[in-house]
Amino acid sequence: MTAPAYRAVSYSQTVLTELMIPSYANFGGKIHGGILLSLMDKVAYACAAKHAGNYCVTVSVDGVNFLQPVEVGELVSLLASVNYVGNTSLTVGIKVISENVKSGFVKHTNTSYFTMVAKGDDDKPAQVPGLKLATREDARRFLEAIKRRELSRRYQTELANTKTILQVEDELHLLQEERCQIMF
Repeated sequence: MTAPAYRAVSYSQTVLTELMIPSYANFGGKIHGGILLSLMDKVAYACAAKHAGNYCVTVSVDGVNFLQPVEVGELVSLLASVNYVGNTSLTVGIKVISENVKSGFVKHTNTSYFTMVAKGDDDKPAQVPGLKLATREDARRFLEAIKRRELSRRYQTELANTKTILQVEDELHLLQEERCQIMF
């Protein structure tokens, strides 16, 4: 069966909800960030694969900032949506919320963006359907993803240039106010 040329954002929106159990906790009693990252990767895959109609792999993760801790016993819901599509890639936006079921208190713990690439049966990148932008919010997210890609490219270029021209001896003065000891 051939995938359609375009799919609506709503077609592949995915919600994954999981109870946070004691075995997910770190020594401080909070849920391990790695557990949350694993859940984010899982929901990103489900959302991307549904849109693409193909197996998808994670190629990058942007913006994993843990805003608030997640506690044992809370329900964590991960809301995923395809925000952008290229030729073979997709950007999946994920909003993570945590709910204390006793009090009803809901908190936003983080938002993250996963770039996924669709793979065909030959394990080569496969074209994904375009994205139907049905609302202004859909369009805003698509445009924001374009801007994020531009910023990422500029950052990568700047970082590569910095690594190329960085002369440690010329920059040692920057370490004077830092919490480090120069031992050479």
